[in-house]
Amino acid sequence: MRTLRDDTERFMLRYKFGMDEVLTKLSILREEFAQTHAYNPIEHISSRLKSLDSVIEKLERKGIEPSFDSIRETITDIAGVRVTCSFVSDVYRVAELLTAQGDIRVLKKKDYIAEPKANGYQSLHLIVEVPVFLSTGTHHVAVEVQVRTIAMDFWASLEHKIYYKYDRQVPDALLEDLTDAARTASELDARMERLHRELHGAPVRPASTRPIAV
Repeated sequence: MRTLRDDTERFMLRYKFGMDEVLTKLSILREEFAQTHAYNPIEHISSRLKSLDSVIEKLERKGIEPSFDSIRETITDIAGVRVTCSFVSDVYRVAELLTAQGDIRVLKKKDYIAEPKANGYQSLHLIVEVPVFLSTGTHHVAVEVQVRTIAMDFWASLEHKIYYKYDRQVPDALLEDLTDAARTASELDARMERLHRELHGAPVRPASTRPIAV
């Protein structure tokens, strides 16, 4: 049991280190923009690491036998990083700058900004793989990165609280209000983007960036 506990702690620690790697990369970008550019596209960065209980619960919901291999292959959101930006163009710019780095590999991309969910949810989701260098060797770890605007983040936070309060059995009228609020948030993002462009012009893309490929 002690060996199993130690192995589990080491396994989960890799995801923490992978998350730290992504946080460091984003923090460097944020500080660089703050020091050398007139405008910083990154407003806020946060992170979270799933508990082992949450991972096991997710495996049970999927009907998968708990093992390190099955966790590694099927659960890609153990480590999560969220980046909040002011404008939609910033979302894509930050994502491109992050994924352009040579030691990051994009495993999956879901663009819920271009194609919002039915309930109105919008965000850019990336599953990236980063190398973690330990005394036992190099371990490639999956980290989920969510990039969204302030308005999108505010809406998503409210939706999460509502679903938690109603234990996911949200009344239809409230769901309609939420969807309408998502449309309002999207319209606000578009209006603020237009105002921003009128003041500052379209952002100049760094030559090193490239489209996000999977």
